[in-house]
Amino acid sequence: MNPPLLQLLGQTETFGGEIGINLAYVASAVLFILGIRMLGSANSARKGNQLSSLGMLVAVAATLVNQGLDYQWIAIGIGVGALIGLVAAKKVKMTSMPEMVALFNGFGGLASLLVAAYGFLNPDSESGGSEQFQALVIFLAVAIGAITFTGSMVAYLKLAGKISGKATLFPLQKFLNALVLLAIVGFGIILVANLPQIGEIEIDPLQAFAWLVGLTLLLGILGVLPIGGGDMPVVIALLNSFSGLAASAAGFVIQNNVLIVAGCLVGASGLILTVIMCKAMNRTLGNVLFGGFGATGSSASGEVEGEMKPVSVEDAYYVLESAASVVFIPGYGMAVAQAQHAVKELGEILEANGCEVAHAIHPVAGRMPGHMNVLLAEADVPYEQLREMDDVNPTIATVDVAVVIGANDVVNPAALEDEGSPIYGMPIINAHEARNVFCLKRGQGKGFSGLVNRLFYRENVRMLYGDAKETITALVAQFKD
Repeated sequence: MNPPLLQLLGQTETFGGEIGINLAYVASAVLFILGIRMLGSANSARKGNQLSSLGMLVAVAATLVNQGLDYQWIAIGIGVGALIGLVAAKKVKMTSMPEMVALFNGFGGLASLLVAAYGFLNPDSESGGSEQFQALVIFLAVAIGAITFTGSMVAYLKLAGKISGKATLFPLQKFLNALVLLAIVGFGIILVANLPQIGEIEIDPLQAFAWLVGLTLLLGILGVLPIGGGDMPVVIALLNSFSGLAASAAGFVIQNNVLIVAGCLVGASGLILTVIMCKAMNRTLGNVLFGGFGATGSSASGEVEGEMKPVSVEDAYYVLESAASVVFIPGYGMAVAQAQHAVKELGEILEANGCEVAHAIHPVAGRMPGHMNVLLAEADVPYEQLREMDDVNPTIATVDVAVVIGANDVVNPAALEDEGSPIYGMPIINAHEARNVFCLKRGQGKGFSGLVNRLFYRENVRMLYGDAKETITALVAQFKD
């Protein structure tokens, strides 16, 4: 027997059959749009997630009623998925969140690929539109879904450190990628036009489809390998957009309106985010995808002069204790050390001491979009203290102390000064203009992108070596003594 909600949605006399299903889909789409809108603010993000979840619940329930599926298998799938989600939510650390997002994007693409494969292998299943249109959306769902899947897996391996995070380049790489892309388009034309043969060569549709799947899977790998770790936030945003577009194409394959709408929303929002991230780096999407950033690990065109000057926790305490304004600039190092709660505690102590505290967030800090915002929100840092790069830079020269926690490229003065640097022209947080700068760093190595940070060699900069959480906790202890 159907669950009560499904029975209610399925009552023809109440909802008018198909009209009721479509009304449920419209309600779901409205909830999705409102949910995405609320994600723009930390104060309403939780409610936005809840509204979007409710919209998905309504959509799934309506779809199950409309299709008349076997609920036993559906229940098993929900149970397995819920268990995996619960384990992931409990076990995955915040430092591993970028990898998990990459995996989610990838499995979304894989799901679309499987739906499209089912549509191809079962041409007699109910579908709308012409055969050519059906073949076209199957081709798009396969191509985008497969590229999203393998591309996301490579991104996951890079972020997790299982393979090198640097750009992987080899001779004739762009030529090979272009050749694979042309072959994919060719097989797509064969399938859409349903060509029986080319010249004297007979075409087996099943073999052509298998080649299409294999080549698109290969293109996903080849497409992400030459992208360096410093560009991973952009890649994740783009792959998120791809997963939405693949889902939308899969929606056309099975003629499901809510999947089409939801996929378009994800695709559009992901693309907008990708453009925002590229602007934040002052680079084009083409340069991110094909530029090979970080392949050589070259720091810049010239030598870095000066030396890194360490400072003790005790000396840093005296400077902070007398500061009237402090700006924290977080990066991935804060995520690795799980130092966000200690940062919040230190900020509260500084405020109680009469100091003005702010947190400067660069759009591409961390390994995924909004990474630093998520970490600081988890620690309940007041939303009013989170300030964007453009709001901080005009007044940072008046700040007494800038505390850089594991950030590298987003505060590297080479972006402003060295035309030979790969990041030249990228907008940064001008931490070097603050009166005093403390850089928390585990050692003297380079950042994830492989670039030397010129900030560390400035006269007004002192290095606090060690684990960021332990260092900040030691500073808190100094205030409490």
